[in-house]
Amino acid sequence: MNSIDGFEWRRDEAQVPYPEALADMEARAATIAAGEASERIWLLEHPPLYTAGTSADPAEMLDRRFPVYDAGRGGRYTYHGPGQRVGYLSMNLATRGKDIRNFVHNLEGWVIDSLADFDIPARRAEGRIGIWTDDLQGREAKIGAIGVRVRKWVTLHGFSVNVAPDLTHFGGIIPCGIAEYPVTSMQALGKDIGMREFDTALERHFPAFLARLGRCVRAA
Repeated sequence: MNSIDGFEWRRDEAQVPYPEALADMEARAATIAAGEASERIWLLEHPPLYTAGTSADPAEMLDRRFPVYDAGRGGRYTYHGPGQRVGYLSMNLATRGKDIRNFVHNLEGWVIDSLADFDIPARRAEGRIGIWTDDLQGREAKIGAIGVRVRKWVTLHGFSVNVAPDLTHFGGIIPCGIAEYPVTSMQALGKDIGMREFDTALERHFPAFLARLGRCVRAA
């Protein structure tokens, strides 16, 4: 663990079971709200699994090939697994503008800026939360997902970015309820990037992300 801008940065090498991560996030959010712990960025990978957000539609679960967990966050079904960088943010928005929309907007921007370090032209898409780019066939494809929950102005959950997962694992669900667009990864785009390299890019762009919180959202 290390510290950046007063945040604890935790990076787990071993895959973290989802129930364990969820319980840890819940506990950390409570201690941050009580003023008893520092804010935290937690970078990890999960074993293969699906999570169901509060808007999950059972019709979008196509094949329960992996365990399915209720996440408690917004959104629908998502996949997590090896080769995907998951970032869980425990942040106190009470001191950062109390603006959830602005938080999500700039969380997307942080990931987009980090992907740009590897010459991946990622972007937002109007009406669709997440991180988008074009795959090698020229199709618009999703490379990263955003899902957050806020309790007492402390954030839980965060983002996932497809570095080098098995993309066939997404076939068990309609990811985030969007059937008309495929998913892609850094590896599928021809980028041979290690997880630690991507983590370094996230750290590099974190101060700019932090500085933007509390400002009003402008059009992307």
